[in-house]
Amino acid sequence: MSDELRRRIVALADQCVKCGLCLPHCPTYALDHNEAESPRGRIALASALATGTLSPANRLPLDHCLACLACESVCPAGVHYAELLDASRALLGPKGGLNRYLRALLTHPHWLRTVLTMAWTLGARYWARPSAHLLASGSRWRAALMMLSESRPQTRVKIDQQPIPDTRSVKRIGLFTGCVADVLEESAHAALERLLRQLGYSPVRLPAQCCGAMDAHSGDAKAALRHARQVHQQVATLGLDHILTATPGCLAELRRALPEAKVEDACALLDREGSALRFRPLKRRIALHIPCTQRHVAHSETALLRLLARIPELDLAALPTEPRCCGAAGSHFIDYPQRAADLRRIKLDQVLALQPSQLLSGNIGCRLHLRIGLVEQGRPMPVEHPLTLLARQLDPESPESQEAL
Repeated sequence: MSDELRRRIVALADQCVKCGLCLPHCPTYALDHNEAESPRGRIALASALATGTLSPANRLPLDHCLACLACESVCPAGVHYAELLDASRALLGPKGGLNRYLRALLTHPHWLRTVLTMAWTLGARYWARPSAHLLASGSRWRAALMMLSESRPQTRVKIDQQPIPDTRSVKRIGLFTGCVADVLEESAHAALERLLRQLGYSPVRLPAQCCGAMDAHSGDAKAALRHARQVHQQVATLGLDHILTATPGCLAELRRALPEAKVEDACALLDREGSALRFRPLKRRIALHIPCTQRHVAHSETALLRLLARIPELDLAALPTEPRCCGAAGSHFIDYPQRAADLRRIKLDQVLALQPSQLLSGNIGCRLHLRIGLVEQGRPMPVEHPLTLLARQLDPESPESQEAL
């Protein structure tokens, strides 16, 4: 398997024509201005590691990569950078230490919910942040404590089972809630269920489960495969052929795990089939952050913008594209907190320049990372999923809503 993986890495690396057009779009290259921290440099590094001409001790630039895939989107040669990165990390294997234990916790939602519930029962809201501020700004433990201070587990919302409008046939659809998102994203999942029922769907939640993305990005290919097989079994048992996720970071792994099913970002379906939805006016200025995976994997950025534009009187301001990543990138903001904070600072400057009353972002990691940064700067504001806002603004006087009551 190792030899086959090495050959695959070399073949993928050989696709690169070394034109350098990816460099201006790479957030880590913008931070360091170092060729090793660019897509072109990492491709050369991966090839050298695979052929044995470079020691695995030189893996740090590969670990620094955010996997934002901005490079893949602009590559004229069509390099499959995401596959190359995952294969290279699988060859190197996962890192140990705090990364190993944190990943184990984050990818097991029942463990995560238990730990967070205990921490909040013991007053984490009062001691986690002050304790974090006693540590150095670049400390992983400080980053972990700040994440804890903003990670209150959400209780499952019971959706009233109103009759689905008679004008549409009932369609079963799967809702993948993931691992971290299952614990911290209940408001978004409940919002999605409400929106789907308005469109005549009967949403079926899959059991809380990691898709394998965090393991794959950390180089633990075996764990990623195990999670993928579990997801496949769950979907087969429920007899579903259409799966939605509110977290675009899960999308690529879900599509690999479920090649026979239609897997898409929730915003894409709501934009395509939601013409009957009506929303109440909201006279408010809101900033919108587009996660990297929503732009480069889900390709649902335009769909989301169209959905939010249907809220009357909403003053929506999308953040500038550059830099391409806020620095969250799965567990990157805990593994490399100083680098992540440097990228976040640029994004937060963009947010604050818009003077919004609220910030939206469709990925749980990005929202946590950005919210922590706002708190650190003493500029807290509500940060939530766009679906939560859409469901809250549903017009109860619209014909569809009346039929559903």
